[in-house]
Amino acid sequence: MSGARAAGRVPHQACASEQLLFGGPLLDDAGWNQHEDAFLEMSLWAMAARLPRLVASTVRLAWRADRRALWTVGAAEAVRGAGQAAGLVAVNHLLTAVLAAGPLGARLHAAAPALLGVAVTGAVGALAAAASTSGTGRLEPKVERTATEMYLERVIRVELSAVEDEEFHRLLDSAQYGAASARRMVRYCAGVVGSLVSFAAAAGVLTVLHPVLLPLLVLMTLPRSWASLRNARSRYVSFRRWVQHARAGRLIGQTLIRTEPAPEIRVHGVGPFLLEHYRRMAESSEAEQTRLARGAARVQLVAAALTGAAALVTYAALGGLLLTGVLALSVAGTAVLATRSGATGLAALVLQVNCLYEEACYVQDLELLCREAEARAIPVGGLPVPERPELIRFENVSFTYPGGGERERRPVLRDVTLDIPVGKVVALVGENGSGKSTLVKLLAGLYRPGSGAIRWDGVDAAALDRAQLSARFAMVSQDFHRWPLTARMNVAIGRTDTPPDEERILAAARHSGADKVAEGLPRGWDTLLGRGYKNGHEISGGQWQRLGIARARYRDAPFLIVDEPTSALDARAELEVFEQIRRLTDAGRTVLLITHRLASVRNADLIHVLERGRLRESGTFEELMRASSAGVFRGLYELQRAQYAAADCA
Repeated sequence: MSGARAAGRVPHQACASEQLLFGGPLLDDAGWNQHEDAFLEMSLWAMAARLPRLVASTVRLAWRADRRALWTVGAAEAVRGAGQAAGLVAVNHLLTAVLAAGPLGARLHAAAPALLGVAVTGAVGALAAAASTSGTGRLEPKVERTATEMYLERVIRVELSAVEDEEFHRLLDSAQYGAASARRMVRYCAGVVGSLVSFAAAAGVLTVLHPVLLPLLVLMTLPRSWASLRNARSRYVSFRRWVQHARAGRLIGQTLIRTEPAPEIRVHGVGPFLLEHYRRMAESSEAEQTRLARGAARVQLVAAALTGAAALVTYAALGGLLLTGVLALSVAGTAVLATRSGATGLAALVLQVNCLYEEACYVQDLELLCREAEARAIPVGGLPVPERPELIRFENVSFTYPGGGERERRPVLRDVTLDIPVGKVVALVGENGSGKSTLVKLLAGLYRPGSGAIRWDGVDAAALDRAQLSARFAMVSQDFHRWPLTARMNVAIGRTDTPPDEERILAAARHSGADKVAEGLPRGWDTLLGRGYKNGHEISGGQWQRLGIARARYRDAPFLIVDEPTSALDARAELEVFEQIRRLTDAGRTVLLITHRLASVRNADLIHVLERGRLRESGTFEELMRASSAGVFRGLYELQRAQYAAADCA
């Protein structure tokens, strides 16, 4: 087994195609692959020692999912085991009666009760097996749903910083895999229990018949168990070494049929080139499968020879016991049947325990994620958010993103102090990376400041109820989520605390021009917006942006964050959108506007200029333009104006 473990760690050597196209093996970097070698990491005896804990973990999940189905499976397996033991005893009585001295009629009459017992135990065993299969089938989907809900209901409540944290996200990857593992654990656990019951029934009967028969059962079982485990691990080692190769081949195949690269594939003639590399990689995989099949055949031949030798020893021992009178012929016949039954159960048990252990690693990650998510959950409760605040003030706020990478090495915001008057249009401008989007996320409560405070009429936002705080905001950004739902629901999802209101949806759509988008769709507002689905339809980036603005309008929140709202719109549509945004303040809304197009903030009531995480300037458009030529805003504005003038001249 140590050889298999070592082989499992040997990395797949990239072929020439992989080296040329990907620079080496195409490796995943996700949380779920950290346990991929669990199948090879522990010895069979170590796994057997952990078996009770693995079964207990599965039982806890199953108990939470469906107690009645769990009782059904447990009772059915117990009845099946008892039926197997009773059946073997009945077979022994049957053979004793049939092989006894005397007239045939008398022997058959004496064997009738035993024959009836064999029939009854067989029927009971069949019914119990059916009940176990039915109960397991009921449990599996419920356990997967329960396990999925376990982490989903916690993940949706964690801080945004947790979701964006690399280590937390790797744990989330593994936990997602753990939900499917929990489902498979039910099947493996039922198999383990069934195999244990079968082996225990056979071993118990053999022990009662004669203690020396139990070692013979083990002797008959070992070769088949070894072969099953050896071939399974060889297949797994091959899979682990060649999974990157197969992944690279699938990526090439998927790329050739995707819509996005299709024009370039045809114009540049890339198709034949990629197809040739796909063929080479497929041929390498085929050679590996051939090698694997030959190895499995050799192992099976060795196992067959060992099983034959074990059978020879077993039957020779039974013959010796018969000749010496230690065993009766009926007992020997029963022993043969019990040995075969027990050997089958133990061989299956070996593989079931192996698989159960591997799946349990992912379920443990799921449980770890739940604990981690609880620790990083958004706090519940707090002070009420002021109903009609007059001023929101950032006081010496600094913020650094958690986790690794470039963002960890420097603060995104540094000692920022600024005011956001309520009911006004406040623009945040600056170059990429200046901290604009981070600032509004802090305002909306998505992040907490590393230092400093955000005060609502003097009350620290850290003490406010986060749920109430989030309810005050609506957000439109250039990368807002494009839900694969109907056009209607892409607007109505802006407010899910009430059923969709058709009148409000249409009013919000007219406000942003999304009503014209819906009119042009094949099924109007009922059109599914998602390519790749039946009756699905794709729309342009500008059309999506109008739906996004309508979604924010439908939410009807007093604070609207607008992050690059016109990036996909033409000049005329851009002017319309900014006029609509300006009208929002007429109803008392506060608009936080982030844009690179500085001419668009001309009508903002207040402009804050950020540079490298610091506040450089604040004022109205006229005040900032009256600043000296060294002013950050004026410098950026003049630079943009010169670019547009040069474009017009060209």
